[in-house]
Amino acid sequence: MLINDMKRVIEQVSRDKGIDFNVLVKTLEEALRSAVKKKFGNRIDIEIQYTEETGELEVFQFKDVVETVHEPDFEIELEEGRKLDPECEIGDSLGTKMDTTTFGRIAAQSAKQVIIQKLKAAERNVVYQNFINRKGEIINGIVQRVSRSEILVNLGQAEAVLPKREQIPNETYRRGDRVRAYILKVHEESRGPQIILSRTHPEFLVNMFKTEVPEISEGLVTIINAAREAGSRGKIAVASNDSDIDPVGACVGVKGNRVQTVVQELRGEKIDIIPWHMDPAKYVCNALAPAEISRVIIDEANHAMEVVVPDDFLSIAIGKQGQNVRLASKLTGWHLDVKSETRYNESLQSGFDSLMQLPGMEESLAHKLFEKGYFSIEDLSKARAADLVADFQISEDNAIKFIEAAGEAVEAGSAEETAASDTAAADEDAEAPEIDVNDEKVEDL
Repeated sequence: MLINDMKRVIEQVSRDKGIDFNVLVKTLEEALRSAVKKKFGNRIDIEIQYTEETGELEVFQFKDVVETVHEPDFEIELEEGRKLDPECEIGDSLGTKMDTTTFGRIAAQSAKQVIIQKLKAAERNVVYQNFINRKGEIINGIVQRVSRSEILVNLGQAEAVLPKREQIPNETYRRGDRVRAYILKVHEESRGPQIILSRTHPEFLVNMFKTEVPEISEGLVTIINAAREAGSRGKIAVASNDSDIDPVGACVGVKGNRVQTVVQELRGEKIDIIPWHMDPAKYVCNALAPAEISRVIIDEANHAMEVVVPDDFLSIAIGKQGQNVRLASKLTGWHLDVKSETRYNESLQSGFDSLMQLPGMEESLAHKLFEKGYFSIEDLSKARAADLVADFQISEDNAIKFIEAAGEAVEAGSAEETAASDTAAADEDAEAPEIDVNDEKVEDL
């Protein structure tokens, strides 16, 4: 049923639902088309027009001009047709305005269902378009429902899901609680957009600092990377784009007020703010703070570093259950192997001794090999004869002999280790008591 103030109603719905005016007009046009088809069937030829001046939707039916009418719903006599268009001829198609009030209750109900369906689809699309562009932002919501696997969060315009895996451990919520989270994903599904939230993602930590530290939002300080073990500890690496600004101090704030705000939001998670450095070794040393670092050996090929620390700082560098070195590795992107000075020196001595055991090896040559990075027979076995000749002024034959001898020693050592392992396993089997399942006194063993 059409109303005179259709335009005003469409504009009102457009404002309230946030749906484009033209989308609503097309929805109403489709609803009317559905109503007409419901009453007259699919054969009817119609055209629907929205008149912006009057705010009306008009339905025009097209009928074929014929001499004798057999189907009144689809045909019109030539005489009747010329009353509408004096120039019409048989075979032409004439459009006449339909009285929409004659559609009936069933057709009206069909139109209503189409309108409701299309409005919901349009609303879902508006919500999706709004949130797909907000992916990566922090958003506030209210807990609507709590289950074992997820928390349903009301965002006002839409609902979102905070899965168990994206929740900070030991964090509890009740219905009505306010929650702050990171928009992780936005999926478009038939029942509506699926918005996935996270409170454990490293970017949640990054965005929290962007909110609390004006220097970051102004571009004076940059967060290079972040690593987290949610609820326990997190690390962020920061750099300054202004030599007069201390990036760590800016993030900490006066009396630690800025970092404490972030810590409170993350339920007491400890935050290490690390100064980034373009030198990877210094960057790793900063990431392992507060541990002191004695030396760093870089393996570019495997993107790994061997980090040597004083014996007293080994536990600090590694952290509880390896957490500190694990987070430092994630933050810097390097595989880190932390060793104490005692263990490192023992490995060096062991490597030097293995070199000295090679036939024809002299102590002076072993020292030179050490200085060039050949710390053991394993390293020497991978060397090229040409490099040894060039670096140590030895003959090519001697270079080949040393490399082959080192390779044989490595293989022999591997064989000994395998044999020792097999022997230990056999000894364990021998010590294990044999139990006869047919013995009635098994329980006495």
